[in-house]
Amino acid sequence: MNPIVSLFKSRKFLLLILDTAISIALYFFAAVPNVEFLIGALQPVFVAIIYSIAVEDAAAKGNESFEVSE
Repeated sequence: MNPIVSLFKSRKFLLLILDTAISIALYFFAAVPNVEFLIGALQPVFVAIIYSIAVEDAAAKGNESFEVSE
């Protein structure tokens, strides 16, 4: 499979692009006095989602160090 195609099918990459687009849009178009704080508050949310997808993917591939207990 083409690496570029698989990159754009990756949920983690698409979340990274979404996070970047939201941050840039907020920085240039938001009418909020503390826009840097708002952008900084959104970053951990996206990082946590990307991390949870990575853990889920590792558990699905059978890596025992990232087992997800239910």
